[in-house]
Amino acid sequence: MTQRRLTLGAVFLLLALWGFLPEFTVTMLNYIGLYALVAVGLVMLTGVGGMTSFGQAAFVGLGAYATAWFCTAPAAESLVGLAPGSAALPWVGLLVGLVLSATVAWLLGAVTVRLSGHYLPLGTIAWGLSLYFLFGNLEFLGGHTGLAGLPALSLAGFDLRSVRELGLLIWAVLLLTLWALHNLLDSREGRAIRALKTGRVMAESMGVDTARYRIKVFVLAALLASLSGWMYAHLQRFVNPTPFNLNIGIEYLFMAVVGGAGHLWGAVLGAALITLMKQYLQDILPSLLGSSGNFEVIVFGLLMLLVLQRFSDGLWPSLARLVNRYLRAPPLASGDGGRGLTQRQLPAKDSVVLGASGVSKRFGGLLANNQVDLDVRAGEIHALIGPNGAGKSTFFNMISGVDDPSSGVVKLLGRDMLGQSSRAFAAGGLGRTFQHVRLLGPRSVLDNVALGAHLRGHHGWIASMLRLDRAEEAALMAEARRQIERCDLGPQMHETAASLALGQQRIVEIARALTGHPSVLLLDEPAAGLPHMEKQALGRLLTQLRDEGMAILVVEHDMEFVMNIADRVTVLEFGQVIAHGTPAQVQVDPKVVAAYLGGVEVEFKP
Repeated sequence: MTQRRLTLGAVFLLLALWGFLPEFTVTMLNYIGLYALVAVGLVMLTGVGGMTSFGQAAFVGLGAYATAWFCTAPAAESLVGLAPGSAALPWVGLLVGLVLSATVAWLLGAVTVRLSGHYLPLGTIAWGLSLYFLFGNLEFLGGHTGLAGLPALSLAGFDLRSVRELGLLIWAVLLLTLWALHNLLDSREGRAIRALKTGRVMAESMGVDTARYRIKVFVLAALLASLSGWMYAHLQRFVNPTPFNLNIGIEYLFMAVVGGAGHLWGAVLGAALITLMKQYLQDILPSLLGSSGNFEVIVFGLLMLLVLQRFSDGLWPSLARLVNRYLRAPPLASGDGGRGLTQRQLPAKDSVVLGASGVSKRFGGLLANNQVDLDVRAGEIHALIGPNGAGKSTFFNMISGVDDPSSGVVKLLGRDMLGQSSRAFAAGGLGRTFQHVRLLGPRSVLDNVALGAHLRGHHGWIASMLRLDRAEEAALMAEARRQIERCDLGPQMHETAASLALGQQRIVEIARALTGHPSVLLLDEPAAGLPHMEKQALGRLLTQLRDEGMAILVVEHDMEFVMNIADRVTVLEFGQVIAHGTPAQVQVDPKVVAAYLGGVEVEFKP
């Protein structure tokens, strides 16, 4: 049995039993479904996107109050031209609530998601409290008393008046949301979202607009919370500010974290666990302790600490590992080897692909690079060497868009790149690796490498959610597999990147850069940590890429490796170029000998 069949079986079982379950059980399931919908948004926002929010309850309130006002205020009815009590009013309220939530989330997100560290969650607490008190102080929303008399939902002529009928809608929406978000995460766009948490600098160098993606995830979580609030309002037929305060926002975050913040189904598990614990602790503890009080809050807190201590990644991963022992893995998708993806025509041999002229970089009073000139030509391997602290990595960052030079000109394929982001460099045909490996450790090698082809795909979020991108996705994954095998990492394709040795992780970075089909490849210490045989294999790969017409710039400390593969070498010392030429010319240059060995002549053996 596969995971898909198990999931479908569970859904059909729930549907078959729905009409026979006690009404209290159905009511509890309805609340679990509503809470899980908010928690799923938090999984996307916090567990996947790396942005902690305590204010999601406020967006639930926006959705609830929007439909409550449209369904109960005479002014709202006349505003949309509908008769009082019209069955269309709740659906107008849904539309208005979603638009209002998306607008507020975009405005708040444009400011909030720019924050980092503890400032981001503090910011969400601030606007969550603000919206909560706003609900209670607006007279047309009923103040702290709230709005009552909401109508039942009507869908295709059927009135969803009972908790059993409305529960079918709640769980249908939740399951469709889980399906759509699973499709999204299993796509090009999903890989970009996963990179937001720990790999933003790397993702930008792959062409991902991380600021825009963060806001989109923020808005997505707000829309799911607003949708939950809309259904909650029509389930209760009454709305007041109490269910949308900061304490409830913290509970939503607990649900996502306890269930498994990085797993969609973990949101459902967490919502079920916390909802049931809150319900039954209130009944069990007084009978055990013989007195009434808020003992359930104390026990609830202690149980949460125990769960978080024992299951730091949440409960879902442990449960999934247990179940997966008895499930069959799905067949791997086949692709067309990258055909149909955006292809780049490599420049003519010996033409300048990447050029730096008079590039300098100052950090306050420190001059890290001083008037550096360097060019990389199509069909050559150009090595940049120098002692530690010579300014190689700083220069690397300037010619790849990570940092802006203080002065000078950087051109990519003849285009002035001054002030351009690393995304623009990636779009222009530059691929790179990093001195300190930047990979998504918990993800597979295949997923990491496929991220490098981000700019070669074009489908967006909606197409990914509806699985309209499957042909493109198959082509992207086939291209990633091709580059992995080309780099001799085929046996490690489905292992997590964090489980590989450092040298293999560096090769994964090279495969990821190659998946973007660049015109120029920048490699920052690619041979570091590699055994001798693997260094030879890397040298053969780089030589093959050079022969195919690619321009390659290598920063490396292994002189034997450099001298064996480089066509030209540039040497930096204290941020300045002290030598430039062929490997043979550089080896005998007195300035180079002095820089490396204090004036003692040395021969670099090939």
